[in-house]
Formats: sequence, C-alpha cells, structure tokens
Amino acid sequence: MENKIKEIRQNAILKIEQATDLKSLEAVKNEFLSRNSEFNNLKKGMKDLSPEQKPVIGALLNKVSSELNSLIEEKNEIFYKKELNEKLLSEKIDITLDGDYIPMGHVHPLTKTIDEIVEIFNLLGFSLIRPEFSPEVEMEKYNFDLLNVPKEHPARDVQDTFYCEDMPNVVLRSQTSNAQARQMMNSKPPIKIISPGRVYRNENVSARKNNLFHQIEGLYVDKNVTMAHLKGVLNEFIRLYFGSSRPTRFRSSFFPFTEPSVEIDVQCIMCKGEGCSICSGTGWLEILGAGMVDPNVLNDVGIDSTVYSGFAFGMGIERLAMLKYAIDDIRLFFNNDIRFLKQF
Repeated sequence: MENKIKEIRQNAILKIEQATDLKSLEAVKNEFLSRNSEFNNLKKGMKDLSPEQKPVIGALLNKVSSELNSLIEEKNEIFYKKELNEKLLSEKIDITLDGDYIPMGHVHPLTKTIDEIVEIFNLLGFSLIRPEFSPEVEMEKYNFDLLNVPKEHPARDVQDTFYCEDMPNVVLRSQTSNAQARQMMNSKPPIKIISPGRVYRNENVSARKNNLFHQIEGLYVDKNVTMAHLKGVLNEFIRLYFGSSRPTRFRSSFFPFTEPSVEIDVQCIMCKGEGCSICSGTGWLEILGAGMVDPNVLNDVGIDSTVYSGFAFGMGIERLAMLKYAIDDIRLFFNNDIRFLKQF
C-alpha cells in the first residue's frame, strides 16, 4: 500500500504541474482527492491493516493528502490572479475620455406652475390643506351638497360628472372645492388654506378643455372678511404670477357656493383677434372664479355666518400655464411629447 500511495502522489503532482487553468486544476482535484478517488479508497482500506501498519500508513496518507491540497491551492491562486488580471485588462476604462451625455429630466410645466402658485399663496399667508381633506374620489355630500349645489343643478348630471356605477353617490370630484367643506367641518376659523389637485369632468377634449385637469382652491374664513380682501389677495397673486403689466378684469358671475360671485379674466397673451382659438376672439381668458362664501355653506358646516364670513376662489392650473408660457393647446400637457416638455 505504501508503494501505491507514492505512485498516486507522483501522478497527482505531475498532473497538477500540467494543469493550465482553473478548470483543468479542478479536474485534477476531483480525480485524486474526491470521495470516489483511488486515494480515498486507500483510506477506507486502513481497517484491514495490522496494528503495526496502521500508524505508518495513516501518517503517510495524511502527509500526501496535505501536500497535494497545498500544491492545488498554490496553483489555484496563480490561476485566479492570472484570470483576474486578464479580466481587468479587458475591462479597463480610459478615465481621460469624455463621458456619455445622459440627459436629465425636466420638471413638468404643470408641476412647475403648481409649485409657483403655492409659493405665492404661502407668502400671502395661506397653508396647504391636509391630503386627507382633499380626496379625488369623493361623495356627493362634499362635492355638491355642502357646497350649496341643488339636486337639479346641471353640474350634477352624468353628462358633466363621472359617477361610480356601483355606488351612485360617489363621484370623481369635479372641483377642488370639496376641500373647503372638509376643512371647515374639521377646524375652526380663522381658516386660510389652498388645495391643489386633479379634477374630472365629462368634457369633450379640445384645445381648451380636457376631461382631466388641475385646479387650486383657496379659502379664507374669519371675522369681518370682505370682498375687498378677496380683490386684494387675487390682485396681488396675479401681479406676482404674471407681472404688473398684465391687464385683468373682474366680472360679476354666479356660483352656488359663493354670493356675490365674480370671474377674473386675464388679457390673452396669444390673441390673434377673431380667429384666436384660446380666447375665441374676445381678447380675454377666464382664469378663476371666486366670491364670498355663501352663508348657507358656512351654516351647513357648523360655522356661524352671523359671526364669520369668508371668500373662496378656484383657478385652472392649465389655463394659468398656457397664458404664462404662450401654450395654445391644453392637450400638450398630457401627450408626454419630450419636444414640448424639454422646453421647461
């Protein structure tokens, strides 16, 4: 057995020296040191040796096993470093070369407009409403009833409002005014908040209208709030947003939740006379509706209208952006055309 062990050792050393890569080295290791190898079978035959032979043969087996493992480990380290160096050389990067240009994304013009409007109203003392007070999926109670919109009002028709088929009293909000009712029911005056967000109306899509658009709602309720406060706040907003050179006008109007009510127009920046698709040739474009909060609205949400008064306003984000950036089609905001978006 001793001669057989020495023979196996010599063959193994020869094949280790002849190995040219990690794969061939692994094959040598499996041939001579695996569980099914001839060398391992010799270890199993130790039980048949005499007591005098067992320590001699056992020591020799351990010595050869240790020697072969050491030789394989040394050769393995050599091959590993060689392959690693070859890989590093093949993947080396010339850091003096110019890098690839990766275009950065742009803030969407609607997001930019909302951020700018919110910043202006923050300066005027308004705070953002809590998100839970301004859900997009809303009950008729908050979208219509508490805003003094009667049951027979045309805005409540399915032609104008998106209703849920399974729950008829649930709608996609048609205005951010739902935030007014929720805020007033959950807090006490003074209240001075704004609420930006998406709204939905069953509109035919055109250059001026879309069935999804954005509004920002404002509400101020306190003692002795008057129409003068409303005009002062909105005039200051328009001055800060458009600049003092942009002409505006206030027109009397009607909204169920405000009395008296007004609409504010801004001179059309892209007006081409009678053929203008944005202002229909009038020279003016409505940007918001506003008015003094109707006493019925205050009383319905638990605020004493004999003590408190307030004003509210709502404006279309898309229209403000169209006027400021001379955009002639509201659909451009939703088409995801990079040629349009990268301008901002």
